[in-house]
Amino acid sequence: MASISPLRSALRTPSALPRLSRAYAAKAQTLKERMAELIPKEIENVKAIRAEHGNKSFGEYTVDQAYGGMRGIKGMIWEGSVLDADEGIRFRGKTIPECQELLPKAPGGNEPLPEALFWLLLTGEVPTQEQCTALSADWAARAAIPKFVEDLIDSCPSTLHPMSQFSLAVTALNHDSAFAQAYQDGINKREYWKTTFDDSMDLIAKLPNIAGRIYRNTYGGDKLPAVDPSADYSQNLSTLLGFGENEKFVELMRLYLTIHSDHEGGNVSAHTGHLVGSALSDPFLSMAAALNGLAGPLHGLANQEVLNWVARMQKEIGEDASDEKVSEYIWKTLNGGQVIPGYGHAVLRKTDPRYQAQREFALKHLPDDKLFKLVGQLYKLVPDILLAAGKAKNPWPNVDAHSGVLLTHYGFTNQNFYTVLFGVSRTFGVVSQLIWDRALGMPLERPKSYSSAAIKAMFDAKK
Repeated sequence: MASISPLRSALRTPSALPRLSRAYAAKAQTLKERMAELIPKEIENVKAIRAEHGNKSFGEYTVDQAYGGMRGIKGMIWEGSVLDADEGIRFRGKTIPECQELLPKAPGGNEPLPEALFWLLLTGEVPTQEQCTALSADWAARAAIPKFVEDLIDSCPSTLHPMSQFSLAVTALNHDSAFAQAYQDGINKREYWKTTFDDSMDLIAKLPNIAGRIYRNTYGGDKLPAVDPSADYSQNLSTLLGFGENEKFVELMRLYLTIHSDHEGGNVSAHTGHLVGSALSDPFLSMAAALNGLAGPLHGLANQEVLNWVARMQKEIGEDASDEKVSEYIWKTLNGGQVIPGYGHAVLRKTDPRYQAQREFALKHLPDDKLFKLVGQLYKLVPDILLAAGKAKNPWPNVDAHSGVLLTHYGFTNQNFYTVLFGVSRTFGVVSQLIWDRALGMPLERPKSYSSAAIKAMFDAKK
């Protein structure tokens, strides 16, 4: 067992928290203070980009793209991450392996802290260990949720989907929105980012309590424990879910929250949060909308579909099936008119580095797990079969091909809750962009649309 750092030991004394908070304020710059320094420079940077490149074209778009979900249309600014077809996601220019190497970790841990990733998404800078610890303490201090939100969750029937409960609770937090109140009071728009930042910090901080309460409301369990002011975010989330005693599960949460946090701005949840936020809806309302998008089967439920498919395969062909048997089941799935869940991606053209990070975690912590071994066989067999079948431009696994297996290994088997974990993570990326949207004065999003009749008439007139 890893030794407890002097800081964490000191924090176990309740009276120590205010003293340590004052100490950090004296010597460690806060995230909000750093943002206040960066924003004027970035405003000038954006002005320069628009002055030099504002009238340049991103390229022509086709009617098929309008009908095809706007795939490939370049029409958003998203500062936190960019998805490269060959390298995968880069958080502020850094790959996942680079983040795993550079970002601060918990004492005795090996995975990056989500606190560090949030700092990186907002500032483009790698924080110090001290800054991460201060951020953990700040979130712990903000973690309590209003009594009426507790009652709202408790009043939900256990049969209501966890994502519906999650969205409901996050929406209700709007009651105490600093941004909504400041806007009503007539705050100068140059100051919008400050209360958006405060709301975003409150939202992230309260998610473990919300998630833990929903989990216990839905699946049963003891009374919700208190947030530990000395613990990092993932430790508190794991504890509130009832898994905090398992250090490896806590490490998995650190990895999971980090790699699922952001994936450019065009995916459903990120785009929805940005769109709703552009109407100057506060971060609580914006993120609740994003969560409703995440709840859709084509977005946040993919890892459940993978796990169910793998479990059905294992039940039919056995736990230690040969490659031949696994290949036969893959072909059976394809010939039945179904897709192989967890394989292929709208943008990526190589193995998703988020998949690879999870695979490396599994090789280290659960190499003999039967489901993981089967997932490894699929990794070896599926791409060649998909190429042979002509079924995919990108036959490689994405992040969803692995995460459910890891959660199942540690006894986290309530699949309807998996998307809640995804939602907790994705909040980091959505609200970091909302803060920058308000800082940069981004306008209301309003793309042009056409009817099918208008498109036909437009091109018929050119014949």
